[in-house]
Amino acid sequence: MSDFETVSVDQVPSGALILDVREEYEFVEGHASGAVHIPLGDLPMRYEELDQDVDAYVICRTGGRSGQAAAWLVAQGYSALNIAGGSGAWLEAGLKLESENGQEPNVR
Repeated sequence: MSDFETVSVDQVPSGALILDVREEYEFVEGHASGAVHIPLGDLPMRYEELDQDVDAYVICRTGGRSGQAAAWLVAQGYSALNIAGGSGAWLEAGLKLESENGQEPNVR
C-alpha cells in the first residue's frame, strides 16, 4: 500500500469531497453533511465514481477503515486523506451532520 496523509477534522477544507466508507446502516443514521457514501467493501468496484483530480477526505467511525480506504485509493493514483478520529471527532468538533432516516443524526 502507498503512503497517505492523515488530517484532523479542522484541516478539512469547507466544500471538500468527504468520502464516507462506513456500512449503509451507519451512513443512514448519521454522516458529515454532503458526504459521498461508498462502503469500504464496495470501493474496489466503485472507486471510479470519484474524480481522480479531487482530494478525497475519507471518513469512517474511528479512522481504521478510512485509513485502509485512503491507502488503497492512493495506490490507485487518487489523492486521498484519512480523517483522524472519524465521525466521532467530526461530532465532537461540532461540524454539521445529517441523517437519511429523518431522525437526529447519530454517528456512535
